[in-house]
Amino acid sequence: MSSALPPHTYLMIRKLESNFTLTADEKRALQELPVQTQDVKANQVIVKMGDQPSQSCLLLEGFSCVYKLTLAGKRQIMALHIPGDMPDLQSLHLQVIDINIASISPCKLGYIQHHDLSLLFEHHPRLTAAFWHETLVDASIFREWLLNVGQREGYSRIAHIICELLLRLEAVGLVQNENTFDMPITQAELADATGMTPVHVNRVLQALRNDGLIIMNKKKVTIPDWQKLKEAGEFDSLYLHLEKKVIG
Repeated sequence: MSSALPPHTYLMIRKLESNFTLTADEKRALQELPVQTQDVKANQVIVKMGDQPSQSCLLLEGFSCVYKLTLAGKRQIMALHIPGDMPDLQSLHLQVIDINIASISPCKLGYIQHHDLSLLFEHHPRLTAAFWHETLVDASIFREWLLNVGQREGYSRIAHIICELLLRLEAVGLVQNENTFDMPITQAELADATGMTPVHVNRVLQALRNDGLIIMNKKKVTIPDWQKLKEAGEFDSLYLHLEKKVIG
């Protein structure tokens, strides 16, 4: 598959094909899908709880997160999304959104009207299964995150999330040589994603660096020893349901 394709087509096809084999006809149909792009700054709300959208967004560049707030305003990040993800795909069938989605870094979004998605699925029934599969994988990731926050120690929680991001980014071609990738996530955001304090997150990151499991340079992370990081995070990639093995 050529990266000369429009960015939305390339990312969507590559993401779907990480766990679902598409036909040439289905790829053409995805290429012809109308997409309107929009740039958003970091820390901007993309969809808020209570919205009734008529479109779903495809993340083309940057990182976003799904979160909910307590009445006191405390935030729990429930998912991180990377290029190729459609964080609000459920809005195609749920009339009212029950989550908040916000950009973590500057993002480029591709909006697809629900009407166009419905026509796509009507004419290409196997694509219905492909997108449904994506929704099921999101649910699987959510279950793993629940276990991560509820039962693992802080050291393992952070190691596990870094392992997950490496494989998910590799699946869409966004990992550089020597297991290096962009991770524009602040320590405060990692704290909200792991149920820890920013101070605790800082200590864990320092411990992971001191143990030689990660190298951090500004917003880039390098994993020098993948096997040891997996062990530290109690990481088993089964829950990602990647059809194609990306990293050992």
